[in-house]
Amino acid sequence: MKKSYIKIVLLTLISIISIQCKSMNTTSQENIEQDNIVEAVASSQIATVEKLLEAGADANQKGSDSKPLLLTATERRDIAMAKLLVRYGANVNLQDNSLNSPFLYAGASGYTDLVKLYLDHHADFKIFNRYNGTALIPACERGHVETVRLLANTKGFPIDHINRLGWTALLEAIILGDGSQKYVDIIRILLDANSDKNIADHEGVTPIEHAKKRGFNMIVALLEAKGKNTT
Repeated sequence: MKKSYIKIVLLTLISIISIQCKSMNTTSQENIEQDNIVEAVASSQIATVEKLLEAGADANQKGSDSKPLLLTATERRDIAMAKLLVRYGANVNLQDNSLNSPFLYAGASGYTDLVKLYLDHHADFKIFNRYNGTALIPACERGHVETVRLLANTKGFPIDHINRLGWTALLEAIILGDGSQKYVDIIRILLDANSDKNIADHEGVTPIEHAKKRGFNMIVALLEAKGKNTT
């Protein structure tokens, strides 16, 4: 009876150890796959990424740097990889620790092709960057004319959103722009899309006042002639 009891205990222990080993092997394999897909996306190994995704890898996996796979592809402007990840359910709004998301980064970088892709896949206009800004505001700052044109004319986009600095897209284009032709074009696009030229910054300075201070005469002329409201 005692021997039989000991045998049962030993078999139970062997079974528990076996299950734990299998669990550890599974976890280890999952970690390997996660590491592999992060590396594969970063090195544009699209066939490998597709194989891993087909095998069940998470399209929203983040690397050790907190970047989602789609953000890594976006930073590289890897359109084919971005399309693949989106097809497998990658979230275009998923943010890293710096509050960058694929959509926000694409807008700020002037990657209009990727902005279009993400608009078609549920880009969220209520998710903001570390400055509490939209994809449009840094696009204006950096002079990305076609990206500005796309976003400013996207239905429902918050064109007059005010960031943490107290600036709208219109203010940012004037305050941080250099008044060159591309910034003149951006101001025209924003005004044609009914951006409010009368929204002032936190200190009460309006876009036209900023433009006058900086000697941006062409922009001043646009602001005097157009806008949602008249003065």
